[in-house]
Amino acid sequence: MSNDSGSEPASEQSEGSEKRLWYVLKVQSNREKSIREALLRGIKRDGLEEYFGEIIIPTEKVVETKGGKKRVFERKLYPGYLMIQVELNDDSWYLVRSTNGVGDFTGAAGQPIPMQEHEIARMLGREESKEETPVKIKLDFQTGDVVKIKDGAFEGFEGTIDAIDEASGKVTVLIEIFSRPTPSELEYWQIEKV
Repeated sequence: MSNDSGSEPASEQSEGSEKRLWYVLKVQSNREKSIREALLRGIKRDGLEEYFGEIIIPTEKVVETKGGKKRVFERKLYPGYLMIQVELNDDSWYLVRSTNGVGDFTGAAGQPIPMQEHEIARMLGREESKEETPVKIKLDFQTGDVVKIKDGAFEGFEGTIDAIDEASGKVTVLIEIFSRPTPSELEYWQIEKV
C-alpha cells in the first residue's frame, strides 16, 4: 500500500507533534486530492503548520491490462475519506470544517474520535514489510470461465480456467489434449474470454 501524501510534509516539532492525533475525515468522493490540496493551502495561508502533520489519501497500486497493454494505477482504498494528523483546537477545527468539500470527522455524536494505534499502522502500511508491496493485477477472469488462448504453444485452443494467481498474473487453464483435461499455466494476457 502506498500513500499519496504529496511532497509537502508539515514540519515536525517534537513538542507539537505529540499532541497531534490521527483522524478520519469524510470528504466528497472523487474530490479527495483537490480537498487535500485545499487543506494544505489553508494551513499555509493561516500559518497553522504547527497544528497539522500529514494529510493522506490511502491508496494501493493495481495493474490493469486492456488490449494487451499493462497499465499501473493507484486505487483509493477508502473513497470519500482522508486521514489527517492534527492537534484539534478552535483554529484547526475551523480551518478543516470550513474547507469546501469536507463533510465531518468520523466519530460519535459530533465528537471526533482519534484512530487507534493498530488502525493507524494498518492504514499507513507500517505493518507490512519495508519492501515494495506486490502490485495486484486486475483480471477480468474467474475460475470456470471458458477462454481462448491467443498466444503461445497452445494458440487457438480453448479451455476452462482452473486457477488464478492475481499476484503473478498467471492463470491455469485446463486444455483438452487427447481427450484429457491438461493443466497449462499461462500469462493472463495470453488468453481472452470466449
